[in-house]
Amino acid sequence: MVSERGQASVELVAAVPLVLAIGAIAWQLALAGHTAWLTAHSARSAARADAVGADPRDAARSALPAGLRRGARVQRLRGGGVRVRVQVPALLYRWRSPAMVGATASLGRTRR
Repeated sequence: MVSERGQASVELVAAVPLVLAIGAIAWQLALAGHTAWLTAHSARSAARADAVGADPRDAARSALPAGLRRGARVQRLRGGGVRVRVQVPALLYRWRSPAMVGATASLGRTRR
């Protein structure tokens, strides 16, 4: 008969990296979703500022947390509106994520 002593320990050791990887992927997806939500909020703030004649770039950046302001790209659109693009933060602080999210907002005002 074959002894099964230690089998649970071996299975646990094999499963821990998989559980950690799934957790890291889930957390990174949550970071991407939150960044997309913040980018949309920033684009709406920039569109409101643009509608009243203020600088949309300053408004967009002020609506973002400090960690996202650095890589934010704000662009005024030809027909009115503003597009904001932000780099998604990586799970670990020192890593750079290649992914970017963007949002466009307009208050329906057309520029001539």
